[in-house]
Amino acid sequence: MNKGPGGIHPGVFWPSLIVLAIACVFTIGFPEASDKALGAIQDNIVGGFGWYYVVVVAVFVAFALWMGLSRFGDIKLGQDEEEPEFGIFSWFSMLFAAGMGIGLVFWGAAEPLTFFATDIKPGMTGEGPELAQKAMAQVFLHWGFHAWAIYVVVGLALAYAIHRKGRPASIRWALEPIFGDRVRGWVGDVIDTIAVVGTVAGIATSLGLGVQQISSGLVHLGLFDEVSDSLLVGAIVVITVLATASVVSGVGRGIRWLSNTNLVLAAVFLLALLLLGPTLFLLREWIQSIGVYFQNVLPMTFSTNAFSGEAGQVWQGAWTTFYWGWWISWAPFVGVFIARISRGRTVREFVAGVLLVPTTVTFLWFSVLGGSAFYREIFGEGGLVGTDEDGNPALAAEQVLFDLVEGLPAGGLLAGIAIVLVTIFFITSSDSGSLVVDMLASGGDPEPPTWSRVLWAGIEGVVAIGLLLAGGLGALQTGAIITALPFSLIMVAMCWATYKALSGEHTAMVRAARRQAREEMALDVSTEVTEELTGNFDEHFGEPVEKNVEKHVGRHLKKLSERNR
Repeated sequence: MNKGPGGIHPGVFWPSLIVLAIACVFTIGFPEASDKALGAIQDNIVGGFGWYYVVVVAVFVAFALWMGLSRFGDIKLGQDEEEPEFGIFSWFSMLFAAGMGIGLVFWGAAEPLTFFATDIKPGMTGEGPELAQKAMAQVFLHWGFHAWAIYVVVGLALAYAIHRKGRPASIRWALEPIFGDRVRGWVGDVIDTIAVVGTVAGIATSLGLGVQQISSGLVHLGLFDEVSDSLLVGAIVVITVLATASVVSGVGRGIRWLSNTNLVLAAVFLLALLLLGPTLFLLREWIQSIGVYFQNVLPMTFSTNAFSGEAGQVWQGAWTTFYWGWWISWAPFVGVFIARISRGRTVREFVAGVLLVPTTVTFLWFSVLGGSAFYREIFGEGGLVGTDEDGNPALAAEQVLFDLVEGLPAGGLLAGIAIVLVTIFFITSSDSGSLVVDMLASGGDPEPPTWSRVLWAGIEGVVAIGLLLAGGLGALQTGAIITALPFSLIMVAMCWATYKALSGEHTAMVRAARRQAREEMALDVSTEVTEELTGNFDEHFGEPVEKNVEKHVGRHLKKLSERNR
């Protein structure tokens, strides 16, 4: 692929920039019209394609499990003797921080409590503990295997193309087994452009959620009077500057250091809540919720709320469809990033690391934060759930965490840690995303130009501001759902391309192994036959023949000697 001035790939850089510029101008310049337009688009997508999101995500889960358990598991994502580039701890921390960091802090206590207290999902009924268990199982569905399986699909395809086949770090090369050399032309440009736009929208959604919670935390600590648009915009600007500084430093320094720091800080925060709260209850609830999740995971996976009418469709769009769209829109970014840091892993190691470990930790996170909220509402003083104008139960998602830790010892300190935690998650999401977008816009260059890293970090902040001004959380959700639809089709193609590539290599490996086995067998057989024939000859003729030869040679030499005399 030919690059233009400044190290960019014009066929991806300029179309992506134009599309995002139009979106920013429209949402920031005409917020009310944008809000209506986005709402109409969301209604059409959820109403017409909600079932499709359910099916396609189920396919991604099945594909990820198949790849990890199949005969392809021993194939190395790199050269055969190559060792992993990063250690287990650094690899996991970067993967986890990039994967869903901000969302875990934002929704950790809020989502389980929302499902429990407001009875928001049609058909989710019960009393107290029973309803709490159903709520937690639903949360596990949204944040567990399904989310990380989406990342496996993209990450595995790219890791194989980049590290095994030596291709550039670009989405298009994951589809080379299907399209061949056409990925070098306009087909590849379209694929990468969709990936760039989707990635920026997905990151902007996360940044919007994060800045809402940061602002609420600052108000909770008394540093500001209220959460205003100016506070939200100011927070995005400040943290985007920090993220820009991190992305400029590269993966091995700023991004790696922040990811490791954030994982440690998150572990400290989680452990503090576990020890200061109802510890034994939370541990029992964690184990029990895992059992309830596995008991219900299949019907929840394929649930479309078909018999719940308009209320069910609204719920599906606001929650499950939003999450599937959010994770898919994040998949190009997370996929490229975890592929970039997974050199030297086998297919089985990659799937296990990306699918199992983060899911287990995520379940623990929600069990501790959500379980603490359940315990307070069921067995404690309550107070986390308010009422709306009509007197119905309601809560502010961005405020729940701070209200929860306020009731614990050292609540002010924990609130401060939460703000720092979500801020660093904010930075790591933005810097990692900026690096990946820049790699795509630079034709897959793993070390893209510094100036374009700064540019894309700034664009992500501007898009987040635009979506917030256009309608807050609803606009952010819609942006994720819209951009995920075209990229989901690319992901389906990735599944086929990955299978085709791994199957071809496995077949070649089996043929090579059989050929080597035949050669070794032939060598062993020939050696054995030779030794056996030699042994038989010696056994039957060896000693008599030797004596007879010596006797005749001796007589012949004696006759020659007599003649010479």
